[in-house]
Amino acid sequence: MNVQEAINKLNELELQEFAYGHAMGILSYDDETTAPRGSRIPRGKTMGVLSELSYKLSTGDEAMRLLDQLKEHADELSEEDRRRVELRDKRTREMKAIPVEEYVAYSELINESSNVWREAKNRSDYKMFEPYLGKIIETQKRFAGLVRPDMDPYDYCLDQYEEGLTQEKCEEFFKTLREHIVPLLERVRSAPPIDTSFLSTPFPISDQRELSRKLMEIMNLPKDNCVIGEVEHPFTTGFSKYDVRITTHYYEDAFLSSMYSVIHEGGHALYDLHSDDRFCFTSLEGGISMGVHESQSRFYENIIGRSREFVGLIYPELIRLCPKLAAHSVDQLWRAANVAEPSLIRTEADELTYPLHIMVRYEMEKAMIKGDVNTADLPGMWNGLYKEYLGIDVPDDKNGILQDSHWSGGGIGYFPSYALGSAYGAQLLAKMREDFDVREAVRSNQLIKVNNWLEDKIWKYGSLYKPAELMEKAFGGPFDPKYYTDYLERKYTEVYGL
Repeated sequence: MNVQEAINKLNELELQEFAYGHAMGILSYDDETTAPRGSRIPRGKTMGVLSELSYKLSTGDEAMRLLDQLKEHADELSEEDRRRVELRDKRTREMKAIPVEEYVAYSELINESSNVWREAKNRSDYKMFEPYLGKIIETQKRFAGLVRPDMDPYDYCLDQYEEGLTQEKCEEFFKTLREHIVPLLERVRSAPPIDTSFLSTPFPISDQRELSRKLMEIMNLPKDNCVIGEVEHPFTTGFSKYDVRITTHYYEDAFLSSMYSVIHEGGHALYDLHSDDRFCFTSLEGGISMGVHESQSRFYENIIGRSREFVGLIYPELIRLCPKLAAHSVDQLWRAANVAEPSLIRTEADELTYPLHIMVRYEMEKAMIKGDVNTADLPGMWNGLYKEYLGIDVPDDKNGILQDSHWSGGGIGYFPSYALGSAYGAQLLAKMREDFDVREAVRSNQLIKVNNWLEDKIWKYGSLYKPAELMEKAFGGPFDPKYYTDYLERKYTEVYGL
């Protein structure tokens, strides 16, 4: 077959792969949202069957012959098709290195562990989850050794979420953040405290749901392609640019928790919803990495959502839904939404202390993969790091090692992407400000200007470029974490009047 016929075959193959991934994704989303707890048994079997079929489809003889032919004629391919072949070559080499029975067993393990984690968190009982985490760690190490025996196992884990990220780069990045954040946090803690007591004003969940719909409208999230669900731990699932699901968790006495989780997950959704049409149902559809994805979600959550302009924009809606909040001004709400103080829960952390939460998890993951700590000792290590990094005591497993869902889903290596994404976002803001008045766009409810800029620089490219290459194109130069530390310095100087 000629090159065009081979591309047509690739299109057919990737559509089939999309269909399997879509089906398994729907099952996972259903598991997290509305499925009865006992459904994990048949779902696990279904996931096992589908993952095996998907594995065989992607690594079968026909698929490999097609890949070999396309690689041989790479110079005849378009930029997009060369990138598809590159991504496919990387993915299939990794898949083929893992025996199919182990691949299927891992899929079933993740299905089971996610359910056990939820129950363990509800009971605040790490021991329930410990055997599953142990199996996940050992499987990750096993897969790393099979796929990239030449690479440090934890570097392999990091690379799965942010291609090219290594421990060496993380150490340098976190060192820069620590050198700036720690002294800034000390200055903040010596400033007069900001009143946050009114943030626990009862806000009925039914009204918070209405607030969520308003937030999605302001962010220009299309109703026909994006819906919101309710879960224990908020997340976003992008099946395609036509179907993205975001989720949140409501607390009647902590309305900002859901408000900012909706904005955060909405940022993820906007990225997935705006890949170029020509990438649909191919390996180029959707975000390229978790670092880039988190740059979009944390940009919206913090840089946009916690700005004075956005708080002013949403303030009338807040007091309409919760009239008691009218006793407090926009300025009071803005400052309260940006209080910086050490806390237990990562998802509730302020911008300034948030990287410290990520550093805890980074140190934990390194130790887990290197075998420097037994699974039974992980809660103690967690608690010790929280005391060392944030100066706080962890009261129980629910508010400690069980607070995040990532490890139950096999997401070891994911966490550093959050801090990296935050830093990407600050540099994007600096570049965006060269083109238009961002504050005025937010103040006047013209977030479509922000969206259009991000679509032009990031979203439309899907997975066409590697993470570092994409971000350098958007930045107009290399990544520099100083943009992030400067942003934090300016913001908290203003919030606290330092």
